[in-house]
Amino acid sequence: MTIRRLFPYLALVLALFTVSKVQAQAGKTKTRVLFIYDGSNSMNGKWESGTKHDVARRLLNQTMDSLQHVPNLEMALRVYGHQSWYTKGQDCNDTRLEVPFGGNNALKIKEAMENVSPKGTTPIAMTLEKAGEDFSACDNCRNIIILITDGIEECNGDPCAVSRALQKRGIILKPFVIGVGLDESFIKTFQCVGNYFDASNEQIFQNVLNIVISQALNNTTAQLNLLDVNNKAVETNVPYTFYNQTFGDAEVNYVHTMNSFGVPDTIYLDPSTTYDLSVYTIPMVTKENVKLTPGTHNIIGISTPQGQLQLKANSKIKNQQPMAIVRQKGKMQTLNAQQLGTTERYLVGTYDLEILTLPRTYINDVEITQSTTTKIELPPPGIATIMRNQTGYGAIFQYDGDKLVWVANLNENARNESFKLQPGRYLVTLRPKSSDSSKFTREKEFTITPGASVPIKLF
Repeated sequence: MTIRRLFPYLALVLALFTVSKVQAQAGKTKTRVLFIYDGSNSMNGKWESGTKHDVARRLLNQTMDSLQHVPNLEMALRVYGHQSWYTKGQDCNDTRLEVPFGGNNALKIKEAMENVSPKGTTPIAMTLEKAGEDFSACDNCRNIIILITDGIEECNGDPCAVSRALQKRGIILKPFVIGVGLDESFIKTFQCVGNYFDASNEQIFQNVLNIVISQALNNTTAQLNLLDVNNKAVETNVPYTFYNQTFGDAEVNYVHTMNSFGVPDTIYLDPSTTYDLSVYTIPMVTKENVKLTPGTHNIIGISTPQGQLQLKANSKIKNQQPMAIVRQKGKMQTLNAQQLGTTERYLVGTYDLEILTLPRTYINDVEITQSTTTKIELPPPGIATIMRNQTGYGAIFQYDGDKLVWVANLNENARNESFKLQPGRYLVTLRPKSSDSSKFTREKEFTITPGASVPIKLF
């Protein structure tokens, strides 16, 4: 193993709390932290005040002292590369769980560390795979791995793939990786394993280890501010989802709420994850690369100014109201199909409506403004009952000035049928099936008034 290959990772982290805050906030869910320690021969290398192993063990022991009485915390220790000497050949199965999970077992981990003597190779992928078996099933646990190592994979495994698989299966959160004196090429190699921190000297290593521990033991708080046109957080009652950016999974799927103080409700998110946010207004708004700062109350703002569109019923029969297709001005994509007789919220803007009446009703340039209700009301339809003594082919047209606009075809096999039509002037035509000449086409004009029924006889 060359010196160049002996300097990569160290932990799994992503946050910035203090241990005092950890102790104050721990308790809602059980946190299980598995320390994976590099016991390979490269840890015998000189570093700062001693060997890398001496420095790492001393600082890890100090960390154990601070964690001894943290509530709802279980810890375990797995070591690799410490059982077989590298001079006798590469042992890629050299990994062992030295201390299983348990509460208040910091002293057990310190005692186990005293017996670790770096000897062998660096089977990181194999160790991560085995680590997945160290966590028993638990419905209310946050599972964290903190990997402490100075060497890259040496057994042809793929630590990145194993880490992704463990995260995908929900066994662990995104690992924390601390690199010790790594060059940039190694840093890029291990960023895929977890959240990477570079520890170039002993003091930085200690600081990073504290950061890792404090973040591992805490969710952090956040509030989602849905902003109006005046940049005030007054919008609410909208569903939203925080997606894990790495895997696309929905981490949090809530309906926005104002708490008893009239401010957005506090939510708890894992700061080790980068999120993509979707807020299900109409139309939907999104925000990518949402990152949380551990140890603070994070304010996440997104512009969602809304007003209401009220489509008044155009008849007394509620369950027979037509739908309105709502589109953003100048776009063909359907945003929503809203039934007449309902009220819906939309983002502030200009919309075009296509109401599925007969004939279609088009209302363009409908303005939705902040916190106001835009009302659209159609006159109630009338009913035209078309009666004929023969079946045949024909259609209904509406007059647009002197021109005819097609509305609907007649049922060629029916003798009587009714159409619910918007008020206006119409023409119906019919050519009986028994006729073999166009000149036998019959036609009749009629007028529809709101709410009235009109019989039209074509014989």
